[in-house]
Amino acid sequence: MSAPAKASGRLFTVGLVTAWYSSNIGVLLLNKYLLSNYGFRYPIFLTMCHMTACSVLSYVAIAWMKVVPMQTVRSRIQFMKIAALSLVFCGSVVSGNISLRYLPVSFNQAVGATTPFFTAVFAYLMTLKREAWITYVTLIPVVTGVIIASGGEPSFHLLGFIICVGATAARALKTVLQGILLSSEGEKLNSMNLLLYMAPIAVILLLPATLFMETNVVGITLALARDDISIMWLLLFNSALAYFVNLTNFLVTKHTSALTLQVLGNAKGAVAVVISIMIFRNPVSLTGMLGYSLTVIGVILYSEAKKRNKT
Repeated sequence: MSAPAKASGRLFTVGLVTAWYSSNIGVLLLNKYLLSNYGFRYPIFLTMCHMTACSVLSYVAIAWMKVVPMQTVRSRIQFMKIAALSLVFCGSVVSGNISLRYLPVSFNQAVGATTPFFTAVFAYLMTLKREAWITYVTLIPVVTGVIIASGGEPSFHLLGFIICVGATAARALKTVLQGILLSSEGEKLNSMNLLLYMAPIAVILLLPATLFMETNVVGITLALARDDISIMWLLLFNSALAYFVNLTNFLVTKHTSALTLQVLGNAKGAVAVVISIMIFRNPVSLTGMLGYSLTVIGVILYSEAKKRNKT
Protein backbone atom coordinates (compact mmCIF):
# COMPACT_ATOMS: atom_id res chain seq x y z
CA MET A 1 0.00 0.00 0.00
CA SER A 2 1.35 3.45 -0.92
CA ALA A 3 2.14 6.09 1.69
CA PRO A 4 -0.77 8.40 0.68
CA ALA A 5 -3.21 5.46 0.82
CA LYS A 6 -1.91 4.48 4.28
CA ALA A 7 -2.25 8.07 5.51
CA SER A 8 -5.76 8.28 4.03
CA GLY A 9 -6.74 4.99 5.73
CA ARG A 10 -5.34 6.17 9.06
CA LEU A 11 -7.21 9.48 8.74
CA PHE A 12 -10.46 7.59 7.96
CA THR A 13 -10.01 5.40 11.06
CA VAL A 14 -9.29 8.44 13.26
CA GLY A 15 -12.43 10.12 11.88
CA LEU A 16 -14.51 7.01 12.60
CA VAL A 17 -13.22 6.73 16.17
CA THR A 18 -13.86 10.47 16.74
CA ALA A 19 -17.44 10.05 15.44
CA TRP A 20 -17.88 6.95 17.65
CA TYR A 21 -16.66 8.78 20.77
CA SER A 22 -18.67 11.93 19.94
CA SER A 23 -21.96 10.07 19.35
CA ASN A 24 -21.56 7.81 22.41
CA ILE A 25 -20.60 10.57 24.82
CA GLY A 26 -22.96 13.07 23.15
CA VAL A 27 -26.08 10.92 23.56
CA LEU A 28 -25.15 10.14 27.17
CA LEU A 29 -24.66 13.81 28.08
CA LEU A 30 -27.79 14.89 26.18
CA ASN A 31 -29.86 12.23 27.95
CA LYS A 32 -28.55 13.51 31.29
CA TYR A 33 -29.26 17.13 30.34
CA LEU A 34 -32.82 16.41 29.16
CA LEU A 35 -33.84 14.07 32.00
CA SER A 36 -32.13 15.87 34.86
CA ASN A 37 -31.11 19.45 34.08
CA TYR A 38 -33.82 20.41 31.57
CA GLY A 39 -36.51 18.65 33.59
CA PHE A 40 -37.91 16.47 30.77
CA ARG A 41 -38.83 13.58 33.08
CA TYR A 42 -40.06 11.07 30.51
CA PRO A 43 -37.36 8.40 30.04
CA ILE A 44 -39.68 5.85 28.39
CA PHE A 45 -40.86 8.37 25.77
CA LEU A 46 -37.25 9.47 25.21
CA THR A 47 -36.23 5.84 24.63
CA MET A 48 -39.18 5.42 22.23
CA CYS A 49 -37.95 8.46 20.26
CA HIS A 50 -34.51 6.81 20.08
CA MET A 51 -35.97 3.53 18.83
CA THR A 52 -38.17 5.32 16.25
CA ALA A 53 -35.10 7.10 14.85
CA CYS A 54 -33.18 3.81 14.83
CA SER A 55 -36.05 2.13 12.92
CA VAL A 56 -36.24 4.82 10.23
CA LEU A 57 -32.49 5.46 9.85
CA SER A 58 -31.64 1.73 9.88
CA TYR A 59 -34.04 1.20 6.97
CA VAL A 60 -32.57 4.17 5.08
CA ALA A 61 -28.99 2.97 5.67
CA ILE A 62 -29.63 -0.66 4.70
CA ALA A 63 -32.44 -0.57 2.11
CA TRP A 64 -31.49 2.67 0.31
CA MET A 65 -27.83 3.44 1.03
CA LYS A 66 -26.72 -0.24 1.08
CA VAL A 67 -24.33 0.33 4.00
CA VAL A 68 -24.57 -3.43 4.62
CA PRO A 69 -26.49 -6.13 2.70
CA MET A 70 -30.01 -6.67 4.05
CA GLN A 71 -30.45 -9.96 5.92
CA THR A 72 -33.96 -11.40 6.09
CA VAL A 73 -35.73 -13.04 9.03
CA ARG A 74 -36.19 -16.61 7.86
CA SER A 75 -38.71 -18.04 10.33
CA ARG A 76 -41.28 -17.20 12.98
CA ILE A 77 -38.97 -18.74 15.61
CA GLN A 78 -36.13 -16.42 14.58
CA PHE A 79 -38.53 -13.45 14.78
CA MET A 80 -39.62 -14.49 18.31
CA LYS A 81 -35.97 -14.70 19.35
CA ILE A 82 -35.35 -11.18 18.02
CA ALA A 83 -38.50 -9.97 19.87
CA ALA A 84 -37.15 -11.47 23.13
CA LEU A 85 -33.83 -9.68 22.60
CA SER A 86 -35.71 -6.46 21.87
CA LEU A 87 -37.59 -6.73 25.17
CA VAL A 88 -34.33 -7.10 27.15
CA PHE A 89 -32.79 -4.29 25.06
CA CYS A 90 -35.74 -2.00 25.94
CA GLY A 91 -35.37 -2.81 29.63
CA SER A 92 -31.67 -2.00 29.49
CA VAL A 93 -32.01 1.35 27.67
CA VAL A 94 -35.05 2.57 29.65
CA SER A 95 -33.41 1.65 32.98
CA GLY A 96 -30.19 3.37 31.93
CA ASN A 97 -32.11 6.54 31.04
CA ILE A 98 -34.13 6.46 34.29
CA SER A 99 -30.91 6.10 36.32
CA LEU A 100 -29.56 9.31 34.73
CA ARG A 101 -32.37 11.22 36.46
CA TYR A 102 -30.85 10.31 39.83
CA LEU A 103 -27.14 9.73 39.26
CA PRO A 104 -24.33 11.81 37.75
CA VAL A 105 -22.89 10.52 34.45
CA SER A 106 -19.53 9.80 36.14
CA PHE A 107 -21.07 7.34 38.63
CA ASN A 108 -23.41 5.93 35.97
CA GLN A 109 -20.33 5.05 33.89
CA ALA A 110 -18.58 3.48 36.89
CA VAL A 111 -21.54 1.13 37.45
CA GLY A 112 -21.81 0.46 33.70
CA ALA A 113 -18.17 -0.68 33.65
CA THR A 114 -19.20 -3.79 35.64
CA THR A 115 -20.89 -5.27 32.52
CA PRO A 116 -18.18 -8.00 32.21
CA PHE A 117 -19.06 -9.26 35.72
CA PHE A 118 -22.74 -9.73 34.81
CA THR A 119 -21.81 -11.20 31.42
CA ALA A 120 -19.64 -13.85 33.13
CA VAL A 121 -22.42 -14.64 35.65
CA PHE A 122 -25.16 -14.98 33.00
CA ALA A 123 -22.89 -16.98 30.69
CA TYR A 124 -22.24 -19.45 33.51
CA LEU A 125 -25.88 -19.66 34.65
CA MET A 126 -27.37 -19.98 31.16
CA THR A 127 -24.75 -21.97 29.25
CA LEU A 128 -22.71 -23.50 32.11
CA LYS A 129 -19.70 -22.06 30.28
CA ARG A 130 -16.77 -21.79 32.66
CA GLU A 131 -13.90 -19.40 32.19
CA ALA A 132 -10.36 -19.97 33.44
CA TRP A 133 -9.97 -19.20 37.16
CA ILE A 134 -7.76 -16.18 36.41
CA THR A 135 -10.63 -14.61 34.44
CA TYR A 136 -12.90 -14.76 37.50
CA VAL A 137 -10.12 -13.35 39.69
CA THR A 138 -9.94 -10.25 37.44
CA LEU A 139 -13.63 -9.58 38.18
CA ILE A 140 -12.82 -8.95 41.87
CA PRO A 141 -11.37 -5.44 41.25
CA VAL A 142 -14.27 -4.72 38.83
CA VAL A 143 -16.86 -5.23 41.59
CA THR A 144 -14.67 -3.92 44.46
CA GLY A 145 -14.07 -0.69 42.55
CA VAL A 146 -17.81 0.02 42.23
CA ILE A 147 -18.36 -0.75 45.94
CA ILE A 148 -15.60 1.76 46.81
CA ALA A 149 -16.97 4.30 44.29
CA SER A 150 -20.48 3.93 45.78
CA GLY A 151 -19.19 4.65 49.28
CA GLY A 152 -17.32 7.72 48.07
CA GLU A 153 -20.00 9.12 45.70
CA PRO A 154 -21.28 12.50 47.01
CA SER A 155 -24.44 12.29 44.83
CA PHE A 156 -25.26 8.64 45.66
CA HIS A 157 -28.96 7.80 45.25
CA LEU A 158 -30.05 4.27 46.25
CA LEU A 159 -32.97 3.94 43.80
CA GLY A 160 -30.85 5.35 40.95
CA PHE A 161 -28.05 2.94 41.85
CA ILE A 162 -30.38 -0.10 41.87
CA ILE A 163 -31.89 0.91 38.49
CA CYS A 164 -28.42 1.49 37.04
CA VAL A 165 -27.25 -1.96 38.21
CA GLY A 166 -30.42 -3.41 36.62
CA ALA A 167 -29.63 -1.64 33.33
CA THR A 168 -26.06 -2.97 33.37
CA ALA A 169 -27.28 -6.52 34.10
CA ALA A 170 -29.87 -6.28 31.28
CA ARG A 171 -27.14 -5.14 28.86
CA ALA A 172 -25.05 -8.17 29.78
CA LEU A 173 -28.10 -10.47 29.55
CA LYS A 174 -28.80 -9.25 26.00
CA THR A 175 -25.22 -10.06 24.95
CA VAL A 176 -25.42 -13.61 26.38
CA LEU A 177 -28.95 -14.18 24.99
CA GLN A 178 -27.86 -12.99 21.56
CA GLY A 179 -25.06 -15.55 21.58
CA ILE A 180 -27.49 -18.32 22.54
CA LEU A 181 -30.56 -17.42 20.47
CA LEU A 182 -28.84 -16.39 17.24
CA SER A 183 -26.00 -18.92 17.33
CA SER A 184 -26.78 -20.97 14.21
CA GLU A 185 -25.27 -19.78 10.90
CA GLY A 186 -28.70 -19.35 9.32
CA GLU A 187 -29.91 -17.06 12.13
CA LYS A 188 -26.85 -14.88 12.74
CA LEU A 189 -27.43 -11.19 11.97
CA ASN A 190 -24.84 -8.42 11.95
CA SER A 191 -25.46 -5.62 14.46
CA MET A 192 -26.96 -3.26 11.86
CA ASN A 193 -29.54 -5.78 10.63
CA LEU A 194 -30.33 -6.83 14.19
CA LEU A 195 -31.06 -3.18 15.04
CA LEU A 196 -33.24 -2.90 11.90
CA TYR A 197 -35.54 -5.62 13.30
CA MET A 198 -35.20 -4.90 17.03
CA ALA A 199 -35.92 -1.15 16.91
CA PRO A 200 -39.50 -1.33 15.46
CA ILE A 201 -40.37 -4.12 17.94
CA ALA A 202 -39.00 -1.89 20.72
CA VAL A 203 -41.27 0.99 19.58
CA ILE A 204 -44.31 -1.35 19.71
CA LEU A 205 -43.30 -2.51 23.22
CA LEU A 206 -42.59 1.00 24.50
CA LEU A 207 -45.73 2.70 23.12
CA PRO A 208 -48.24 1.18 25.63
CA ALA A 209 -45.71 1.65 28.46
CA THR A 210 -45.35 5.33 27.53
CA LEU A 211 -49.13 5.88 27.28
CA PHE A 212 -49.77 4.09 30.58
CA MET A 213 -46.85 5.33 32.69
CA GLU A 214 -46.18 8.78 31.18
CA THR A 215 -49.70 10.14 30.71
CA ASN A 216 -50.17 12.83 28.04
CA VAL A 217 -46.42 13.01 27.34
CA VAL A 218 -47.01 14.05 23.70
CA GLY A 219 -49.30 16.92 24.78
CA ILE A 220 -46.80 18.01 27.44
CA THR A 221 -43.92 17.90 24.92
CA LEU A 222 -45.91 20.00 22.41
CA ALA A 223 -46.77 22.49 25.18
CA LEU A 224 -43.07 22.70 26.10
CA ALA A 225 -42.23 23.25 22.42
CA ARG A 226 -44.64 26.21 22.22
CA ASP A 227 -42.66 27.90 25.01
CA ASP A 228 -39.24 26.65 23.91
CA ILE A 229 -38.87 25.16 20.42
CA SER A 230 -35.34 23.98 21.27
CA ILE A 231 -36.83 20.93 23.06
CA MET A 232 -37.97 19.55 19.69
CA TRP A 233 -34.54 20.06 18.13
CA LEU A 234 -32.88 18.49 21.19
CA LEU A 235 -35.17 15.42 20.95
CA LEU A 236 -34.60 15.07 17.19
CA PHE A 237 -30.84 15.49 17.47
CA ASN A 238 -30.64 13.16 20.49
CA SER A 239 -32.68 10.48 18.68
CA ALA A 240 -30.53 10.69 15.53
CA LEU A 241 -27.41 10.51 17.70
CA ALA A 242 -28.73 7.31 19.31
CA TYR A 243 -28.72 5.70 15.86
CA PHE A 244 -25.24 6.97 15.03
CA VAL A 245 -23.95 5.33 18.24
CA ASN A 246 -24.90 1.97 16.68
CA LEU A 247 -23.70 2.87 13.17
CA THR A 248 -20.28 4.14 14.29
CA ASN A 249 -19.87 1.19 16.69
CA PHE A 250 -20.44 -1.18 13.75
CA LEU A 251 -18.02 0.71 11.47
CA VAL A 252 -15.28 0.99 14.13
CA THR A 253 -15.61 -2.76 14.82
CA LYS A 254 -15.31 -3.42 11.08
CA HIS A 255 -12.31 -1.15 10.43
CA THR A 256 -10.15 -1.73 13.53
CA SER A 257 -8.62 -4.75 15.23
CA ALA A 258 -10.15 -6.43 18.30
CA LEU A 259 -7.30 -5.12 20.46
CA THR A 260 -7.75 -1.52 19.26
CA LEU A 261 -11.49 -1.75 19.89
CA GLN A 262 -10.87 -3.10 23.39
CA VAL A 263 -8.47 -0.25 24.28
CA LEU A 264 -10.75 2.41 22.76
CA GLY A 265 -13.79 0.98 24.56
CA ASN A 266 -12.05 1.10 27.94
CA ALA A 267 -10.84 4.67 27.33
CA LYS A 268 -14.29 5.87 26.16
CA GLY A 269 -15.88 5.52 29.60
CA ALA A 270 -13.04 7.48 31.22
CA VAL A 271 -13.34 10.27 28.62
CA ALA A 272 -17.14 10.41 29.22
CA VAL A 273 -16.54 10.74 32.98
CA VAL A 274 -14.04 13.62 32.56
CA ILE A 275 -16.23 15.52 30.06
CA SER A 276 -19.40 15.07 32.18
CA ILE A 277 -17.65 16.41 35.30
CA MET A 278 -16.39 19.42 33.31
CA ILE A 279 -19.88 20.16 31.91
CA PHE A 280 -22.22 19.33 34.81
CA ARG A 281 -19.69 20.15 37.56
CA ASN A 282 -21.04 17.38 39.79
CA PRO A 283 -18.98 16.91 42.96
CA VAL A 284 -16.53 14.00 42.92
CA SER A 285 -14.46 12.53 45.71
CA LEU A 286 -10.98 11.03 45.66
CA THR A 287 -12.48 7.76 46.97
CA GLY A 288 -15.01 7.71 44.10
CA MET A 289 -12.32 8.30 41.46
CA LEU A 290 -10.07 5.63 42.99
CA GLY A 291 -12.98 3.19 42.95
CA TYR A 292 -13.74 3.93 39.32
CA SER A 293 -10.06 3.60 38.39
CA LEU A 294 -9.92 0.18 40.11
CA THR A 295 -12.99 -0.94 38.12
CA VAL A 296 -11.42 0.19 34.82
CA ILE A 297 -8.16 -1.64 35.68
CA GLY A 298 -10.24 -4.76 36.47
CA VAL A 299 -12.04 -4.50 33.10
CA ILE A 300 -8.69 -4.22 31.27
CA LEU A 301 -7.31 -7.25 33.15
CA TYR A 302 -10.52 -9.19 32.43
CA SER A 303 -10.30 -8.41 28.69
CA GLU A 304 -6.62 -9.45 28.67
CA ALA A 305 -7.38 -12.72 30.51
CA LYS A 306 -10.21 -13.54 28.06
CA LYS A 307 -7.94 -12.85 25.08
CA ARG A 308 -5.13 -15.05 26.45
CA ASN A 309 -7.50 -17.96 27.12
CA LYS A 310 -8.69 -17.85 23.50
CA THR A 311 -5.15 -18.14 22.13
